[in-house]
Amino acid sequence: MESGITKQFNDFVEMERGRRSLMDYQAIIVEKIGRIAVITFNRPEALNAVSSRLWLETGTALKEFNEDPDLWVAIITGAGDRAFSAGADLKEIGSGGFSTTEEMQKWGFAGIVRHHISKPVIAAVNGFALGGGTEIALACDLIVASERASFGLPEVKRGLIAGAGGLLRLPRQIPLKVAMHTILTGKPITAEEAKQWGLVNEVVPHEQVLNAAIALAEEIIDNAPLAVKASKEIVYRGLDTTVSFPPEAWSINQEYAGKVFASQDAKEGPRAFAEKRKPNWTGK
Repeated sequence: MESGITKQFNDFVEMERGRRSLMDYQAIIVEKIGRIAVITFNRPEALNAVSSRLWLETGTALKEFNEDPDLWVAIITGAGDRAFSAGADLKEIGSGGFSTTEEMQKWGFAGIVRHHISKPVIAAVNGFALGGGTEIALACDLIVASERASFGLPEVKRGLIAGAGGLLRLPRQIPLKVAMHTILTGKPITAEEAKQWGLVNEVVPHEQVLNAAIALAEEIIDNAPLAVKASKEIVYRGLDTTVSFPPEAWSINQEYAGKVFASQDAKEGPRAFAEKRKPNWTGK
C-alpha cells in the first residue's frame, strides 16, 4: 500500500506537473516541476538514440537550466519503457553523420558529455543505457536506475571506442579492474551490479524511477543552492588537482568557501536553525 508520505509526495508531483512549463522542442520534452527541470529524450521509436536535433536540444535545455536562477536541479530520462538511450543514432551516422554547430561540439556528445553544468544533474535511467547512453549517465552527478536498466560500453565489439567520455569517466567512478573488464569485453552490467560498484545511487522498481529521481532532487533542493553549487565545483575541480603539494585543491576550496560564507544564505541557515524553522533560501 502507498504510505501517507508517499501519497503526499505523488500528489505534489502531479499538482506541479499541472502547472509545468512545456517548452517547444521536437526531440526532447522539458518539464518544470517546482525548482526541478526534467529533460526527457523523446525518441522512443528509436530507443532514444541521439540525433543531431536531440543533441542540439538537450544542450540548449541544459544551458537554459544552468542560467535559470529558479531551477536548482535537473533530471535527464528517456521516454518509453525500453531505453534510456541507445547512444548515437547509427542511421543518421550512416546517412552522412551528425550536423553540429561549434557550440554543439563544445558541449560534446548529446549536448552534455563536455558541457559544464554548475548545478546537480540526475540521470533517471529507465531502461538500457549502452554505449553513448552510458556515457550520458556517467556525465551526470547522480544516477537513479530502474531495475530493468543496464549499462555498458560495447563499442569494441564494433571496432570502435567509447569516445564520448566513457573511457575517461568509468575508471574514475568504479574500481579500475571492474571498469577495464567492462571496457575490454564490451559486456553490459545490470543495475544491481552497477549499484554494487557505486556507479548507481539507487535501484528502484521500473515504474518508480522518475518519481524516485524527483524525490532525490527534492532532498537536494532542501539545501542552500549556493552551497550546493560550490560543493559540486570544489569536488570536480579538486579531483584534477593534488591536496598536498602544490596545494591547488585547497586554493579551489578557499575560493568557493569565501563566496559561500559571505552569502545571505550562510546567515539564513544558522538563523533558521536557532529559530527552529525551515530556511528560506534565496541563492544570494
